[in-house]
Amino acid sequence: MDKKKVVAPLVCHGHSRPVVDLFYSPITPDGFFLVSASKGAVGDYGLHSIIDCAGVASHGAKLSCETVICDWHLIVTVSLTSMCEPLYSTPMLRNGETGDWIGTFQGHKGAVWSCCLDKHALRAASASADFSAKLWDALSGDVLHSFEHKHIVRACAFSEDTHLLLTGGMEKVLRIFDLNRPDAPPREIERTPSSVRTLTWLHSDQTILGSCTDLGGVRLWDVRTGTIVRTLETKSSVTSAEVSQDGRYITTADGSTVKFWDANHFGLVKSYDMPCVVESASLEPKFGNKFIAGGEDMWIRVFDFDTGKEVGCNKGHHGPVHCVRFSPGGESYASGSEDGTIRIWQTVPLDHTDQDNSATNGPSQNVKDIVNEVAHHMESVLIFEEEKIGLGEKLTGVKMKEAN
Repeated sequence: MDKKKVVAPLVCHGHSRPVVDLFYSPITPDGFFLVSASKGAVGDYGLHSIIDCAGVASHGAKLSCETVICDWHLIVTVSLTSMCEPLYSTPMLRNGETGDWIGTFQGHKGAVWSCCLDKHALRAASASADFSAKLWDALSGDVLHSFEHKHIVRACAFSEDTHLLLTGGMEKVLRIFDLNRPDAPPREIERTPSSVRTLTWLHSDQTILGSCTDLGGVRLWDVRTGTIVRTLETKSSVTSAEVSQDGRYITTADGSTVKFWDANHFGLVKSYDMPCVVESASLEPKFGNKFIAGGEDMWIRVFDFDTGKEVGCNKGHHGPVHCVRFSPGGESYASGSEDGTIRIWQTVPLDHTDQDNSATNGPSQNVKDIVNEVAHHMESVLIFEEEKIGLGEKLTGVKMKEAN
């Protein structure tokens, strides 16, 4: 059996409760960013890095630094006002490449189930159990608008043109809010047969893709008519649905199965059985040659897209994995777990012929062979030089004896 490749992750603390959603922004002039959602309060670890930001994050939330305390040799800043109020779930913004904490979006009064960024990473949105979805300024951390609902909101998504925000949840209603007129009533489209679990846009905002909490299948709505036009059948409820970066595939996770669907004709392309029940799956965006999946066994597994063969297994979480996502360039992927941590794993090549990743992940096998050959040659040269020096010393000794 081939030895699985193992890599050490970047561990991102901050959430004290389970991390249930992760979202990467596209690559922007400032880099790319990662926003996370948790269904519990932020713990002390979420405050540890505030002091490094001197009260204001360069691309994130504005912070109040009024009190500094020392706890376990760590300097922590705490807002005086927050000490008098309970700490509810707060989405967090991070540098997508390094995992460095940037800012926290404070304002929800309940668990946050979903979060996302627009394509410019200038605004964020979140869906919460406090019966609201919020729109945030990703530069300042300020709430731009709060969209009130009548029940728990489980999912939210920006349209590709960034003008619309889609929400859904326990009300079984999909709402589309016009962000240019946030106070205007939203457009409501055909009700879902059960509460909404996931939502995403498709076909340049002409189609909506959604799954339900306790029903199998993925449903597609035609935005123009507001009706369900197709259902992609699955045996179990779909806990994760992702549209590939090139728009070719829909990746779904249901039960212990990961499926890939044609995003244009909606036929089933591939279906693979997983070693355990998985909650989330993501397709590598650059080459599409591998995918990741995470679930109840706490491991993040890497699979070959064409064969379904497991080619990697990363361990480190101390609880079930709820969400996994590839970064927009495919050079890393993130996982969120019941243990309250986010881990960012560097992508490793599938084999020595994968030269496209050699610059990111170290030298390829060919380069290593050349280095070894040069090293061997240098060793031979050094031995030869030592032999020459030894021979020279012997000749010098002979000449000195003859002179005497």
